[in-house]
Order: sequence, then structure tokens, then C-alpha cells
Amino acid sequence: MYYSNELMSDNIRFTDLGGYSVIKDNQKMLNRLHILMDALIIVISFLIAYYLRFYSFLTNLSFLNVEVGTFYPLSVYAQSLYLLIPLYLIIYNQAKLYTPKRVKRKWNEFFHVTYANILGLAFYFFFLYMLDEGNISRFFLAMFTSINIILCTFARMSLARILRTIRKKGHNLKHILLVGYSRASEAYIDRIFSNPQWGYYVHGILDDNMEIGTSYKKVPVIGKLNQLEEYLTKISLDEIAITLSINEYENLENVVKTCEKSGVHTKFIPDYYKFISSKPYTEDLYGLPVINIRNVPLSNTLNWLSKRIVDIICSLIGLTICAIPMLIIALIIKLSSKGPIIFSQVRVGRHNKTFKMYKFRSMRLQTEEDEAKAWTINNDPRVTRVGKFIRRTSIDELPQLINILKGDMSLVGPRPERPQFVEQFKEEIPRYMIKHQVPPGLTGWAQINGFRGDTSITKRIEHDLYYIENWTLGFDIKIMFLTIFKGFINKNAY
Repeated sequence: MYYSNELMSDNIRFTDLGGYSVIKDNQKMLNRLHILMDALIIVISFLIAYYLRFYSFLTNLSFLNVEVGTFYPLSVYAQSLYLLIPLYLIIYNQAKLYTPKRVKRKWNEFFHVTYANILGLAFYFFFLYMLDEGNISRFFLAMFTSINIILCTFARMSLARILRTIRKKGHNLKHILLVGYSRASEAYIDRIFSNPQWGYYVHGILDDNMEIGTSYKKVPVIGKLNQLEEYLTKISLDEIAITLSINEYENLENVVKTCEKSGVHTKFIPDYYKFISSKPYTEDLYGLPVINIRNVPLSNTLNWLSKRIVDIICSLIGLTICAIPMLIIALIIKLSSKGPIIFSQVRVGRHNKTFKMYKFRSMRLQTEEDEAKAWTINNDPRVTRVGKFIRRTSIDELPQLINILKGDMSLVGPRPERPQFVEQFKEEIPRYMIKHQVPPGLTGWAQINGFRGDTSITKRIEHDLYYIENWTLGFDIKIMFLTIFKGFINKNAY
């Protein structure tokens, strides 16, 4: 249940919701628990790493062999914890590991923990360098970092799973009220109902244009805008979500003032949310905030340069490692069917510029007119027997490492499309052409989420836009890492 039937009459009968403010105390307690848990895990990881390095079977390995008395005792090593515990907890806080986790993706926790631990290790190495301390085992520190990442991630994911289960059962809920009935309020409710693990309890909507009792997915309109102060006075809410229709923005100032006077946490969800990015870039013009409609981090020269350097290094490494397998595949293609080994096709890349994308040929020879008619579908008769295998395993994409080295493509980015389909999709799908503001990629956020081949173009673009607006080098590394496990072999790759 996401609303209260007791709040639906003209003569408002307020239920006793004073206990709802306990959510704020719960969050404080949860943060303290996280901090205590992280400190304990750091100590445990430190002790396990020390034992494994100096007293386990690893000490018998030739390159790690040490004799008792030739390394610092635990009492000396343990002195580092006086530095490591506060250092890591500060870095964890800066890495936003102590912010509310209700609506965050579970894998984000792993990458934030990894980032924080690597940064902490770098600071500790610098500290040892400044002290000219060369007797602390570097292999021990590597083991400590690895163990700490694993234990910290496991503990946090376990705690998150417990909290999700509790919230699904109706406990530890965050109680909210929506102000304004609009497309934004419907979208917000859709997401809340699709994610019960967030633990949001929507009491209803205040709106001047909809009749009281009107509902959307069982969330009712329970009053008018002028009743907001009355609700805030008599009900202890955790959050107000302002979802006014764009036609009612003249009321926005009064609504915000009322919310701020009560001290309740307030969010604003614009009715034009479809037109702005998920992470809008705001400029300050002498006190005047200016919101940029689209935030593209790769438009920054330094960001683009760092991505390009990674592309060059990784494509060279990839071509070196895959040289022999690529030769074998080339030979098999040559012997199994007539035609060239490498197939090139014109695709649209960054800034709408066309380029020739290379692939291992996986189809029988056909004319350009036949090839341009449609993309590959399941059980496509044009695909050869060898082609089915190399397409399903994405081996046919390996020659695109040359495109990456040339600068036509990147390792990670939206997949490039053929010109005729670009012309079609830009008329049918809103914001389609934004994908061409960044280099196309060998793999991408849409692909590792299953949107490749004959799948929804709309969903693919949604994922591409999320990648474009949220790009970081760490996000690229995450996508490449996930591609190894779920991107190469795909049921939708025909």
C-alpha cells in the first residue's frame, strides 16, 4: 500500500504519524553502523592479510619466502591502523559511501568501494615514502586492499539486501507527499511502484485542478495546494516532492516557501524532465543559475583526451593479444565460404561523420542494395555457419580495434548505425541524434544491458543517453569489465 485512505475526505482526518520521523533517526543509526562496520572490516582485513602473507602456505612460495624474525611483528604492522582507519573512513565519506542507498544501483557500491580503497592505498604508499619506510611488505598491502574490497562490498550488499527485504514488508519506510498532479508525478509514482525495495510510502497528491479522490495507480489526490501548510503542521513527513504541472509554476514560489518554513526535505521534479539530462550542468551567472539542457562530459578536452589515450593503449594491447586468434578466424572464413575476409560497412560516427566500420564477414556475398534493406534477424538465411558462431560470440567485432586505433571509434560508446537507419530513427525517436555527440563504441552501456541486435531502439537510446550524460573514465572501465562477463555472448546477437 502506498497511500493512506484516512487522508481522503474534505474534512481531513489526520492519523497519528509522529512515529514516521523515526526514519531520520534510522538513517543516522544506519550511517553510524556503516562507519563501525567499515572500521571493523579494515581491522579484520588487515589481520587476515598479515596472516596470509607471513604465516600461511603463501610464505613457502619462492618469490614470497621469508623467515620469522626477518619481518616486522604484528604489533609494529598494527600501528598503521591508527592512520589507515581514519584515512579510509574519510575517503569513504568523500566517495559518498555514507549517503542513503535506497535508489542506488547495487553494483555502484562495489565500484565506489574499489575506488576508495585504491585511493587509500595510494595515500598510504605516499606516507610510507615520506617516512622512507621500505620494510612494509608491498604484497601484504595488495592483499589487504583486495580482502578489504571484497569484505566491505559483501557486508554492504548483505546489509542492503536485508534493508530491501524489510522495506518490502512495509517497515523502515520513507513517507512522502506529492505537490502537483502532472506527467512528472505520474513518472515518479511509476518508478516508486516499480521499486518497492526503495521503501517509499506515498500519502497522496495535493492539486488544485484535479478532483479530490482522483487517483493514479491507487495514489489519490487528497487536497488542494493551500492545504500544504496544514499537512506539514499535523503530519510528520520525511520528504515533499514538488511535481507541479508546468501550467502551475506560478504557485512554485509559495510552495517552496511553505516547505522551507516547515524544514522538511524538499525535492523538485520538473514537468519538463524529459528535456533535461539526468545530471544537469548548472552555470552561475553572477547569482543567476543557468541550467544547460544537455551535459556531455566528453565535450571537455581533458576528458576526451584521457578517453582517447585509453583507447589507443587498449586497442594496441587488444590487437597484440588477439593477433593469432584473428588469423585463425580469418583462415576459417576464407576456407568456409567465398568472399572477402573483412567486411566493411559505412556507419555514422561522432559529429554525424561517416566512416567505414570493419568486421569479419559473417554473411554470404550480397549486393549493396540487398545488404542495405534491413538488419540481421534471428535465423537470418544470409548468415553463414561460421558467421552464426562469430556473431553470437562477438568475435566478428574484433577488426573494429583498428577503427578504434584510427580514431573512428572508441572502446566504449553508443553503437554506430548505418546512414539510412539514422535518417529513419532521428524522425521517429526523440533525442536520437544526441548519441553522435560522442565517439561510437565497440561495446556500450546499452549492449551490456541486453539491447543489441533486433531489440528496442528506444530502450537502447535511453541507455546511450544515460552513458553520455554520466560518462567518467571509471564508468568506461566498469562497462569494459562487465562486457567480459555479459557483453560478448548475447542471445540477441544474430
